[in-house]
Amino acid sequence: MAAPIDEVRRLIRELDALYRGKEAVASLVGLGPVAIEPLSQYLLEGKPNQVFQPRLWAVHALARLGARDVLIAYLFREPEIADAAARFGEEAVASAAARCLAAWRDADQGCLLLKLSERRLLIGLIDALAAFRTLEAIPYFERALEDDFYRPAAENAFLKLGALAGDALAQSAVSPQPDPALETPGSLARRRSAVRLLNHMGISAPQWQVLRGLIQDSDVELVVYAAKLGIRFGSPEDRGMIAHRLIEFLSSTAWHLQQDIREMLVALKREAAGEIDAEIARRLEPRQDLRAFDVRLRALLAVQRLWEQAATQ
Repeated sequence: MAAPIDEVRRLIRELDALYRGKEAVASLVGLGPVAIEPLSQYLLEGKPNQVFQPRLWAVHALARLGARDVLIAYLFREPEIADAAARFGEEAVASAAARCLAAWRDADQGCLLLKLSERRLLIGLIDALAAFRTLEAIPYFERALEDDFYRPAAENAFLKLGALAGDALAQSAVSPQPDPALETPGSLARRRSAVRLLNHMGISAPQWQVLRGLIQDSDVELVVYAAKLGIRFGSPEDRGMIAHRLIEFLSSTAWHLQQDIREMLVALKREAAGEIDAEIARRLEPRQDLRAFDVRLRALLAVQRLWEQAATQ
């Protein structure tokens, strides 16, 4: 009969046989603590490569064996990986390790994850910190909103925090970086994401006072999503300002935003009717054969028809 350590080594070799990896993990866990040291060597000293599944299985085995210290040591190492495919695979392994650490729900673990967040962006780390629902992680989630790859995980993290994150998201939405004149694409993506999240979560009246300046922003998406919030909390003056900006963008933006604009202008008929009626009258003056090419006139008339339909319902 093979010694336990020999059996561990045989099973670790089987991790590389992809079709037997899951069974090897179960057997390694069944052998108990004797498997921790060889698995640790496999993870910490092994070379990342494009086929990352065996290393991912090693992480799961170590987590089930309670080897928290090994996973921590692995995550705080940041090896230089030249091959892009291997680097992407190793990020998946590191993300799995971070998610596994969320199983230990103590204060020390939360602090350790926050410390790790100062060093690297990882989807699994975002997920782990979201599980802790710690407000100290909000700056990390905000940073992740600026990156297309990490943004979905960060948005899910904010949704888990819910209203607890409302003030931070409102402030993030109105904070272009490095400044309004030289805003980076990532900063704009973060601000758009923040306003969309606030539309999902809802806001308070004080938060609207932070956000109301977005109605004058140069980015149409920010204006539209801020307008949705302002219809509920805005003053009569705010509503008039919102109606004017929506009319301005009515025929010059993406189709999905045009639909949102039309729906809001129905809710803002009192504030929008005078301006829309006056512009329609001006545009009806030219010869009839020219009106057919007036895209904006068609958009304004569509809003008028929506008002008529709403009045008959």
